[in-house]
Parts: sequence; C-alpha cells; structure tokens
Amino acid sequence: MGAHHGNAPVKRPGTRRRRLIWSLISVILVAAIAVGGVFTYRQLTEPDPLPPGTPGRPAPIAFTPVINPVSANAPEPTAPGITKAIAQSLKSPALGTLTGQISDSLTGTVLWSQGAERPRTPASNAKILTASAVLLALPHDQRLTTSVLAGPGGQVILKGAGDPTLTAQPPGVESFYTDPGRTSALADQIKRAGIDPTSVAVDLSAYSGPTMDPTWSRGDIAGGDIAPMESLMVDGARIKPLDEYSPRVDDPGVTAGQALARALGVSTDVTEQTAPAGARTVAQVTSAPLVTRVDDMMRFSDNVEAEALSIELARSQGEPATLAGGAQAVLKVLNANGFPTAGAKLQDSSGLSYGNLVPASLLDTLMGAASGPIGSDSPAQAHAAKMRPMLDGLPIAGGTGTLADRFDARTNPGAGWVRAKTGTLTGVSSLTGIVQTVDGRVLSFALMSGGTSPADARPALDAIPGDLRECGCR
Repeated sequence: MGAHHGNAPVKRPGTRRRRLIWSLISVILVAAIAVGGVFTYRQLTEPDPLPPGTPGRPAPIAFTPVINPVSANAPEPTAPGITKAIAQSLKSPALGTLTGQISDSLTGTVLWSQGAERPRTPASNAKILTASAVLLALPHDQRLTTSVLAGPGGQVILKGAGDPTLTAQPPGVESFYTDPGRTSALADQIKRAGIDPTSVAVDLSAYSGPTMDPTWSRGDIAGGDIAPMESLMVDGARIKPLDEYSPRVDDPGVTAGQALARALGVSTDVTEQTAPAGARTVAQVTSAPLVTRVDDMMRFSDNVEAEALSIELARSQGEPATLAGGAQAVLKVLNANGFPTAGAKLQDSSGLSYGNLVPASLLDTLMGAASGPIGSDSPAQAHAAKMRPMLDGLPIAGGTGTLADRFDARTNPGAGWVRAKTGTLTGVSSLTGIVQTVDGRVLSFALMSGGTSPADARPALDAIPGDLRECGCR
C-alpha cells in the first residue's frame, strides 16, 4: 500500500465519475426547460393563423413632408372685398395715424391704399429695404473672410472684414448667429502654422467714418439695440453672446482681439493698428453665405447685422464703407432696379433712427416683388427670383422671431399664415409682410401706425392681416 501522510482524504476515481454524470444531467435538464419555455411562449404569443385568402400586410406609410406651392388659379380678390374685410379693424383707435397698402402678389394689383405715398418713420421695417437691395445686388453665396496676418516679432494682427457674426464661443458650443466663423478656429490655425504669438493687434481699416450715427443714442448700446459699428466684432458685440437683448460692448474690435488673445494664451494688451502691406496670412475663417446672414438679420431684427450688410453693399457699389454710405447704397440699388424710391430717406439701414422716412407703398411693392411669380420674362420676375429668400427670414405669426408672442391662435386666424417684419420705436409701430387667404391667394401688405403706444398698436395692426387670412375678399 502507498504511504498515507497526515489526515489527507483518499480520492476515489468512482466519485469523480458520478459528479461528472450529475453535472451533465443538470445541463441537459436546464436546456430542456429553456427550449420548452421558448416553445410555450411562442404558442401563447403568436397570433391565430389568418383565414385563407386574407390580403397581405400593407407596406408602412411613408411620410415625406413637402411644401405645396400656392395655386396660380386661386380666386382673385377684389378691392371692395378687401375693404369690407378690414373695415371693422380699421376703426380701432389704437392704430393712431395709419397709412398702408395691400396688394395681390400674383398680379401686383393694389387692392387697398390709405396715405400710402406719405413717407413715415418705418422703424425696423427699413430692414426690408436693406434686405431687398443686398439680395438684388450681391451674390447670394458671398461670404466674408476674417484673417489673421503675421506682424513683427511674433505679433499677430486680426483683420476685420465687416462680419459681426464671428463668434468667440468655444468649438461645438452654440452661437447666436448661424454657422459663423470662430476665433477658436483662428487660434488653431495659428498654432498649426508654428507661430508662438507674443501679442495681438486688431486692424479695423475695412470701415471708415463715425462708428455711431449721430441720431443714435449711446444709451442704445447699453440697451442692446446697437453697437459702435467697427469692421471687427464677435457675437454682434453682445456681452452675453446668446442673449438677443444683451447690452453691447463699447469697443467691439478690441474685444474681438481679446477673445483671440485668450484662445492663444496671450496676456499682453490688445492694440489697434493697420496690417503692413504684403503681410503673410496665417489664419482665416469665413462667414455663412449672404442669404443666411440676411435670414438672421430679418428673423431677429438685428440692427448690427443690418448695418454691416449695408456697408458690405456699399463697398460693392463703390460707395464709402461707412454707415452713411451703406444707407445711400441701399436706395441706389433699389432705384437702379426700378423701385419707387421717391420720398424715401434713409439715415441708417437698420431702422433705429427716427430720421428714416419710407412710404408704405414702397414697403408693399418690395414685399410684393419678393412674393410674386418667379421667372426671367420680365424684370419683375427676375427681381422675385433674387428677392425670394427674404421671405424665409420673415418671422411667422405666433411662431418665430419677433412675432413669436403675437397673433394668438385663439383669437387671430392669421397665426401661422402671416409672415411679416415688425418695426417698433416709441410711438411708431409698423408691420409689412404676406398672408395666404383661405382661398390660397397670397397678399402683400404694409401697415404703418404712429402716435399710440406700441403695446396697443401691435394687436390692432395684427388684426388686419388676420382679417385678410379669413376672407376670400371677392
């Protein structure tokens, strides 16, 4: 017999065989139970067989959203029909002194007019002139390029191109404007170029003249309405980049330079200087296309973007790159395209100034042109093709932009069917846009009210296109 050491148990081969057999039996039983469970589940959950001859299951419904164009054969409204439809709303004392015009977009026929040739303060309805002129004269895909140039001794010079949509928001973080260039991208390009920056300067030479119109109040900067117009700024010079009504900074160019300096880790003061001729470009970013920038300007009634667009237009027309040059260029382009600018005066291109004077007839004519038939058989149809993108930026009644909290759907049938540009100054309220009637006809309108509180005038103005939505006006 072999030696037995201590108390170690003696291992028996038969015991191991029995354990193995019981393990195999357990696995087989578990598998059998699982198979049985699956079989039972299928028996309980499978539907009863369909009777012979039952049609097969139809294909899933495919949802493909489309925008159906309005019919060219929609019933034609008449002047008496329009007058009758809006008669009650016109009696509202909240309208104060009202001038206006309503037209058929398809034919261009004026259907109602009241003092429409009288020049009035348009407030932000002046942006309709700016948007129209810019879209008529400039390539719709035009972008602005903000550059960084190499200066002496490790200095980098941030050169503005008149793009207020440039953002200092970090990569991937939302910005106020659509698809802007970013200072973070400029910083990345500078680093990849192997430059170790020692200082940052800003070149603001793309604009000239005063940065503020003499009719603007410096208080408008703190109020968020405007900023000193310099050719370089970030986030529209807003102190709070995502707040539409944020106060603006007093020194947009230097503030933009400081944003780049932070991204580069440069702590020296930002200075202003003109880049040397022939300086090497080490980084650049581009703005969104022109149509996108016009869209942002219209939807949010952005005064800074409006002024920047007008100066961009001025430079293309050989006018000075100034605030006054921008306003002059707007009227110049409209006049050259055959629009009736007689009596119109623009002190600025945003509508912030009380010095602007525009007749309702011009506003309605421009809106009618943008919403009229597209083609190339006539100048009017060619204008429509170029101006049509302006409609995309118009706020939707009760839905977007400056009309988001107007046109209560419970009381105003125009909600969702009216697209219009608002205009508000103290004692001034204006509304210009389009509405589709229940018969599918598109009407353009321009309404200018004065002498009453905007809080009272707005719902009174809104009632008029609401009337037009409900009527066939025949």
